[in-house]
Amino acid sequence: MSRAPTAGENVAVIGLGRFGGQVAESLLRLGHEVLGIDQDPHTVQFWADRLTHVVQTDSTDNESLQQLGLAEFGRAVVGIGTDLEASVLTVLTLTEVGVQEIWAKAISVKHGKILASVGADHVIYPEAAMGDRVAHLITTKMLDFIELDEGFAIAKTCLPAELTGQTIGQFAMRNRYDVTVVGIKSPTGEFLRPDPETVLTGDAILIVAGATDQVQRFATET
Repeated sequence: MSRAPTAGENVAVIGLGRFGGQVAESLLRLGHEVLGIDQDPHTVQFWADRLTHVVQTDSTDNESLQQLGLAEFGRAVVGIGTDLEASVLTVLTLTEVGVQEIWAKAISVKHGKILASVGADHVIYPEAAMGDRVAHLITTKMLDFIELDEGFAIAKTCLPAELTGQTIGQFAMRNRYDVTVVGIKSPTGEFLRPDPETVLTGDAILIVAGATDQVQRFATET
C-alpha cells in the first residue's frame, strides 16, 4: 500500500509535458519540493522558474539519475507518454537507482503491463480515465463523476424534481437505488453533512456514492 507524501517531501517528475507538468505544479501547490526532469531544453527553460529545481538530462541514463540523487527520492512520477522506449527505460532506470515508489503514465494497457513488469508501482491511464468520465457526464445528468476504484464511484448530480421538499429519510435512496448520499451542496455553496431529517431543496446538489452501475442508474433514472 502506498503512503501519502508529507508536505515538503521531495518528488521527482520526469517528462514535463501536459500531464507531467500539471502533476508537478499540483505537487508544488501541496507543499512538496519538486525536481523536474526533461530532455528538451525549451521545456526545461519553460519550467525553470515554476518548479523547485529543473534539470535537462537523459532519464534513461543510470549515471545521470544517480548524480541527481534520485536514490534519495521517496517518489518519482514518469510522465513520458508517446516515446514508449524512453518511458519503459526510465522506469527501469529509476528502479535500478533505488527510487522507493514509482508512478508512471501509460497510453495503453500493453504499455501499462510493460511498465509494471519493469518496476512501476502504480500505472496511470489519464486519457482512459478522462474519456470514461466524460462519457458518464454526456449520457447522464451527472455534473461530475469519478470512479474511485474498479466498480465503485462517486458522482455529483442535480437534485431530482421528485425529491424536492422531501427528507433524505423519506425518499429511502439507499433502498431504492443502493446509493448513499455522502454530501449535499446547498444553493449558497455550503457543503452539508447528510442527515435523515435533512429537507432537500430544488437547488441542492447531491454527492452520491456506490457501485458504479448503481450510481449511473440513479443519475439516469431520477
